[in-house]
Amino acid sequence: MIARNAVAAKPAKPKKCRCGCGALFSPRLPLQIAATVECALRIARKKSEKDAAEKAKQERTAFRARKEKAKRTSDLKREAQSAINAYRRQSDIKAGYGCICCGEPFEPDRPGGAVDAGHYLSRGSHPNLAFVEMNINAQRKSCNRPGGTTAAKFRRGMIARYGIEAVEALESDTTPRRYRAEDYRRIRDEYRAKLKALNNEER
Repeated sequence: MIARNAVAAKPAKPKKCRCGCGALFSPRLPLQIAATVECALRIARKKSEKDAAEKAKQERTAFRARKEKAKRTSDLKREAQSAINAYRRQSDIKAGYGCICCGEPFEPDRPGGAVDAGHYLSRGSHPNLAFVEMNINAQRKSCNRPGGTTAAKFRRGMIARYGIEAVEALESDTTPRRYRAEDYRRIRDEYRAKLKALNNEER
């Protein structure tokens, strides 16, 4: 027999189904989150897909980390040089400069008019200056090819842009610069970030 002062159980507060259908339901269980069995299956499927995507992302991250770790120092050096060269090409173009040697504008659609990154003092004879920004300038492909320009023309272009004192200081720079794998990674990542920021400024 039910006691006279017994309180009737309150109906469960309606919940919104978590499957995204927008339905409201009165849960029969405390942890119930779906309005119907179909909704529960949909939630489970979404969770499975999300877990699979997260696992795939983690696997890609781990693969990239293994690939990065396996790179030789020569590979990292090449990537670092490519990154700073790309930045210097774009930064000169953005500044409105023409070719450092002939002063002509860059014409990507015409033979020889595309842009290269030219080292005033070559990497072969001056490896310590390979990653010095001032030593790398945007140059027309026709000027960067063998016989395309002369050292005198290149020097005149450097002096016109930087001044004689800066050019002479660069020419006399014999500071030893030795790079390890982590140095090349730092240079690569720094100039990739700089190029990205430079390109974003144009949007």
